[in-house]
Amino acid sequence: MITGVTLLALLAIGAPVAFAIALGIVAYISTGTFGIDLLPQRIFAGMDSFTILAIPLFVLAGELMNASGITSRVINLANALVGHAKAGLAQVNIWSSVIFAGLSGSAVADTSAIGRIFIPSMEKEGYPRDFAAALTAASSVIGPIIPPSIPVIIYALITTNVSVPALFLAGIVPGVLLAIALSVYVRFFVKNHAKPRERMNMGEKIKAVWNGLIPLFMPVFVIGSILAGIVTPTEAASFAVFYALVVGLFVFRELKPGDLPAIFAGAMRDSSSILIIMATVAAANWFMTFAGIPQTVSKFVLGYVDSPVTFLILINLMLLAVGLVLEGIAAMLVLVPILHPIAISLGIDPTHFGIIVIFNLMIGLITPPMGLCLFVADAIAGVGMARMIRAIMPFFIVELAVLLIITFVPGIVTFLPDLFGF
Repeated sequence: MITGVTLLALLAIGAPVAFAIALGIVAYISTGTFGIDLLPQRIFAGMDSFTILAIPLFVLAGELMNASGITSRVINLANALVGHAKAGLAQVNIWSSVIFAGLSGSAVADTSAIGRIFIPSMEKEGYPRDFAAALTAASSVIGPIIPPSIPVIIYALITTNVSVPALFLAGIVPGVLLAIALSVYVRFFVKNHAKPRERMNMGEKIKAVWNGLIPLFMPVFVIGSILAGIVTPTEAASFAVFYALVVGLFVFRELKPGDLPAIFAGAMRDSSSILIIMATVAAANWFMTFAGIPQTVSKFVLGYVDSPVTFLILINLMLLAVGLVLEGIAAMLVLVPILHPIAISLGIDPTHFGIIVIFNLMIGLITPPMGLCLFVADAIAGVGMARMIRAIMPFFIVELAVLLIITFVPGIVTFLPDLFGF
């Protein structure tokens, strides 16, 4: 009891999640069950995994690619593919996020990198500034769903019966489906504020596709080599860093050796914020398991819920609520070790359930009051949070509709993993 009260009180006053969890554990230890020396031991044990190295490496690869001039090339590629359609620049925004997803795997990085280009560009073409910012934030949710994805790696680390390759494959169709849904909404239900856009000629399209293929090779190789069993996710992440360095320094030549210290420091800082949460949550999960909390919760839930459909409805409602106040990765680390075994006991496919959880919590990135992508987009657009919230609501409804589809049509999620034998 004292642990829960301490944790909630610290989160309520805005304490960092990792420190709130750690102090909650200290409150539990203070009851006399364990010695305080067990906490650092469990924190270290939570980090003692070769697979975890994939997280800082993928973060670094994304930072290097962002600094290598690939953003403009990704946008040109998307422009060549969909820029001529109605609301062309809005469509390019969405599909740039799809392409960018395979490079960074981070919604916040997507919002920052693409938003700085698209928000002012869309405003120049006649789109309202708040609409451009909201669309950028909404489409960036695709980033952590399409592989390679940091949340997917974390999910696989904290669960059983599910693998990184299976989750990578499972995220492809939902991510593309989300992009299609956003494109349909923009195409048919949004006023065409934009000025007419000229089509690229064939030479410009060929150049855009050629330049776009170079950065796109990285996610293709990463996913392909993992699926083929040639490399582990950590080894694939190491190759991604090497490839990003070669492309930035010697192919595009927009990355300078003098830029590397700042890039490495930034990647280290971003990785640390993820890893320290993982470490403290791993310790908390060990203490909860010792106290029998997951088993107690499982028995309670199964005593009242015996239908997979009912369970999935309740879980989606709960995760949407949690996503309002807690960062997605932190929420996943805390809740998944408890919810995953319940889902398995109800006969829900573990890969399907994993994508539902990840998709749901990533929607939290665009919902107030804690939506990180919403804050980043507003920081670029400067329109005020009230306008951002009004503008994001239609996109939130679209993403909610896609969430319901992948929840109740599991074949959309499991098709590719089944096809490849996972």
